[in-house]
Formats: sequence, C-alpha cells, structure tokens
Amino acid sequence: MKLKNILFVVTDIEKSKYFYRNLFGLEVIRDFGENIILTEGLVLQEKKLWEKCIERNVEAGGNDAELYFEENDMDGFLEKLEKSNIVIEYLNKCMEHDWGQRVLRIYDPDKHVIEVGESMEYVARRFLKTGMAVKEVADKTKLPLSQVKIMAGLDE
Repeated sequence: MKLKNILFVVTDIEKSKYFYRNLFGLEVIRDFGENIILTEGLVLQEKKLWEKCIERNVEAGGNDAELYFEENDMDGFLEKLEKSNIVIEYLNKCMEHDWGQRVLRIYDPDKHVIEVGESMEYVARRFLKTGMAVKEVADKTKLPLSQVKIMAGLDE
C-alpha cells in the first residue's frame, strides 16, 4: 500500500489554488472542477462536493494537522509573504527553535495549518559557516555527529 495524496476540503477552490500556486509553487496536475490534484500530492476539494460524497456537513480547517514545507531561504520567503497580495493569517511568526531551525506557521484560506521550516541540513551548514565546531553543531541541532561530520567535509 502507498499513500498517494492528502485532501483538504476548501470553500473556494480558485482562491485555494491561487494560494498554493503563488506561495508554494504547487501546480495543478489534474483539474476536475470541484476537485484538483496539485504537485506534491495535495488535493483540494470543494466543500459542497465533499459533503455530498460523505453525506454529512463538514467544517473546513482546524488546528489538528498541518502541511509542512521546507524552505532554506527563509528571509526570501518572509519577503514573498509580505509582498504578496494574499492576506496572510499567521498562527505564529517566524521563530527559531532551540535546535536552531527557523519556522513559521500560517493558515491557508480555509484555516488549514501550514508550517514552513528550514531543512535541518541547512541549519547545520549555517552553523558550520559561522565557525561553530562540529560537535557543537551536532549538540545544538540534535543531528548525529557522523552526519554533521559529513556536512563539514570530514571523513568518518
């Protein structure tokens, strides 16, 4: 068995399509009108069609799950959000975790949680570039020392 897609119920498929295309670069693979499949396995389905399929009323969105994207140019992404003509509702602004990864969380148009964070490899390399010792980077990021050594160009 193989997981193929994640489906979000949305109230305005065109607005959601615009949001995911313009902020995250997702493209439409299949467009069935009230149901579209985007790159990276995200499916958007109009609320009215979903309610018809499951024969129940539903509320879109919630704080019980999230989509996670990685972006190593966090400053560039923050600037993109600021310059966007899309109204962005933040769950939390950009913050840095104790392990050094910068992340932010926003809502999509239907209140689905989106997290954007730096890859841990990028975080480790960022620390190495500042002159931090390999062991310090491993301790800070919680990455295996062997992995950080490889990133630093040191043989195991």
